[in-house]
Amino acid sequence: MAALPSADWQWENAVAGAAAGLATVTFSHPLDVVRTRFQVYDGRISNVPAYRNTPHALYAIARSEGFRGLYAGFYPAVLGSTISWGLYFFFYSKAKQRYLRNREELSPGLHLASAAEAGALVCFCTNPLWLVKTRLQLQTPNQIRPYTGFHDALRTIIKEEGWRALYKGLMPGLFMVTHGAIQFTAYEEFRKFLVSSKAQENENTLATAADLLDSVDYATLGASSKLAAILTTYPFQVVRSRLQQRPSTTGVPRYIDSWHVVKETARFEGVRGFYRGITPNMLKNVPAASVTFIVYENVLNLLKMSRREY
Repeated sequence: MAALPSADWQWENAVAGAAAGLATVTFSHPLDVVRTRFQVYDGRISNVPAYRNTPHALYAIARSEGFRGLYAGFYPAVLGSTISWGLYFFFYSKAKQRYLRNREELSPGLHLASAAEAGALVCFCTNPLWLVKTRLQLQTPNQIRPYTGFHDALRTIIKEEGWRALYKGLMPGLFMVTHGAIQFTAYEEFRKFLVSSKAQENENTLATAADLLDSVDYATLGASSKLAAILTTYPFQVVRSRLQQRPSTTGVPRYIDSWHVVKETARFEGVRGFYRGITPNMLKNVPAASVTFIVYENVLNLLKMSRREY
């Protein structure tokens, strides 16, 4: 039976992406809390405690705040990640389909453009969710007037700071689009290379990726592509987290804008300040990327098989 046109698979990409995002967040959220707290701790004035390292942070949060502390901001994280991954894979597949017109295959540059386009669209849609997640993750038991949850945080931010506050960190967030672009470009290129290598080994040039690759391959591809993206874009995450902190009780924000964050961080912490929290970030995202792409590729293959049966 002839293969169906790629346009028919756009909703499957969205469903597979959403399932992948949900699995990723559930698996890795405690490390995300630790990463966020490390990112905003500058060694001077901070609303979060000082932690020696990642294990100490996990232990201290669990001891003083319990399970709830380790999963602070879980609801907006699940909501944001599920929506983000679903939209990301959908927009990414749409962009690739558009660029594939009159071409046999996409160049690395067009893979990059497709991923960047998808990332920018998702960033505009989900920034308020990530801001609320960051605020909830930074809350400690000693927090003055704490948010009681996602909806309370959303209402309070709009009431006290205005709707524009929901888009704090948008600029570094847009720069972080390069993270997804680098990750997906690396993934596509590594995947293409691996499929070609396995096809030559098996002497079957007509075999598809689904025939040649297994979950271990998808895990390796996901982890290696994520590692490449993290190393190049992590400073943008630090800048965004610092911008998204809750203002003081007097309503004065710690940082005015992205450039203010960059200047203050460079002045007082040097290059090291831009990589605070990278250890829990790596522990969270490298295996999480493996989970994401295992779920995504397998769900997508199952949906394609189901569609062909009908």
